[in-house]
Amino acid sequence: MPIYNITLKDGASPEQLSKKRAKDDAKNQGGEVKHEFTLIKGFTVEFPADKVTTLETNEHIHVEQDGAVKTQ
Repeated sequence: MPIYNITLKDGASPEQLSKKRAKDDAKNQGGEVKHEFTLIKGFTVEFPADKVTTLETNEHIHVEQDGAVKTQ
């Protein structure tokens, strides 16, 4: 299963920014949280590719597939 970076958007209410709520939603839909970030409001989740659109429908989070980053 691919890994996705989930970050919580600015401007959402405190309860919508709850990482626990977003993480629980991801787990309930078949995902497995791999890492929780401490400096930003977010986490990585291994999630079925065919179900990622269910995560993307949450207007309070940003979903991006994890990948390699190169500087040159």
